[in-house]
Amino acid sequence: MTDSTHGSVVVDALVVGAGFSGLQAVHRLRGDGFSVRGVETAPDVGGTWYWNRYPGARCDVESVDYSIYWDPELDQEWEWSEKYPAQKDLHAYLRRIADKHDLRRDFDFETTITEAVWHEDESVWVSKTADGREYRSQFLIMAVGCLSVPKDIDVPGMDDFGGEVLRTWNWPDDADLTGQRVGVIGTGSTGAQVIPALAQIVEQLTVLQRTPNFVIPTRNRPLEPGELDEIKAEYPARRERNRTALAGVFRDDSPYNAFDVDDETRRAHYEERWERGGLNFLGAFQDLMFDKAANDSVAEFIHTKIDEIVPHGPTADALKPRSYPMGAKRPVIATDYYETFARDNVTLVDVRADPIDAFTADGVRLASGAEHEFDTLVLAIGFDAFTGPYTKIDIRGVGGKRLADSWSTQGPKTHLGMVTAGFPNMLVVAGAGSPSVLANMVTAINDHIIWIGDLLNHMRAEGLASIDTTEEAQDAWVQVVEDVANMTLWPTGESGSWYRGENVVGKPQIFMPFAGGVVAFREHLEKSRENDYAGFVLA
Repeated sequence: MTDSTHGSVVVDALVVGAGFSGLQAVHRLRGDGFSVRGVETAPDVGGTWYWNRYPGARCDVESVDYSIYWDPELDQEWEWSEKYPAQKDLHAYLRRIADKHDLRRDFDFETTITEAVWHEDESVWVSKTADGREYRSQFLIMAVGCLSVPKDIDVPGMDDFGGEVLRTWNWPDDADLTGQRVGVIGTGSTGAQVIPALAQIVEQLTVLQRTPNFVIPTRNRPLEPGELDEIKAEYPARRERNRTALAGVFRDDSPYNAFDVDDETRRAHYEERWERGGLNFLGAFQDLMFDKAANDSVAEFIHTKIDEIVPHGPTADALKPRSYPMGAKRPVIATDYYETFARDNVTLVDVRADPIDAFTADGVRLASGAEHEFDTLVLAIGFDAFTGPYTKIDIRGVGGKRLADSWSTQGPKTHLGMVTAGFPNMLVVAGAGSPSVLANMVTAINDHIIWIGDLLNHMRAEGLASIDTTEEAQDAWVQVVEDVANMTLWPTGESGSWYRGENVVGKPQIFMPFAGGVVAFREHLEKSRENDYAGFVLA
């Protein structure tokens, strides 16, 4: 509805984002009788699967599991074609969700929120857009994703490059690099996908690598005849297995530790998992993320695989991560990544050993004086994870407190991943302080939206206007997140991991996702709710 006094759209809840979480939030709240409006910068639904259209873009969770829980009918209707879904398939799937449930009518597309201010006297958020529109809502639901704001390149002088610059997070539909000389900066998850895809079409590919990654083969394939039918027949049981699995997706994790078996058996076990591919590799032994010696054994195995695949010794050595444990930096799942560096048209440049000195009109010049020329530069340099989507907006809470000020100095703090102290009724979906990126995101999102929907129903029934948390409860949960991470190898080594904000210069160093898994996280949420939402302040 429109408020004639303020000229605003007035709703119970404003949902920011139209990806998996935004669509589910609008569907759930609308179904519960709340007035709700969604806003999305893009011209269509999809979230990260709208924007990331670069060649090779694909999810690293199996398609049948990276799908919504809340429409069993769609489980039976939708026809996945591959084991791991490509971007175009996921975008089509999200569009189908929107069409089936008529969700677009509740979204304003090509709409960017630039400011959101909490008005204490009215218990309302007033949010403004880049084009001057205004929304007034009791609740502000941030369904903005963890990896939706790209980080800035931290190498000066890029404007001196005279060729075209393409960014993987906003890839143009008409881009054609066939026969070109192309440079790529970035070898994380995105780089590991786009590099093999580009190598097949360009004349020469120059990969500028600062930190090598552990890259596990995807082993993607078309689904076999009858395979999807078998999955559909047992979908409810599969969903439940995923909900009760540590990472929100079932893996056949080994019951053994790495040194419970002899060297030959351990090597054979790694080999079998490598050939099978995908995230199951990470479950080869129980203690890979807890015991340094166990982790060293899997790192050594991957190093030997690199030597087997990449014939040029210096290139193979440069591709081997040595400064951090496998898993401390997000493990990458990709197709033919190491094989790409055996191609004659691909050159790896180690810019940690020989840093970029300057961009030139034709490419880059290194500190050694060596120059590399290309026609197009592709940036796959990652994101300002967790905080970027929030600090990009001018969000002001109680007393005019700016979220960007506190998160830029202390890191993103929440209680149970849901609420930030001093910002009442701003509800975070699958962000900092929750399992989020350490889990199947769709499972994590489902838990969040169920909790948020139940919360809003509870508040409506009890006549409550706001939910906040205390600094004490928030700090206690941040410490829990840190303590759980410190039980593992995630915080160790020099990985430059975005889990801790190490990939952005000047960002506070705290471990942001909850490493205890979706089951433990759900138990924390339920315990709080059963104890009158302990740790939260409802008024």
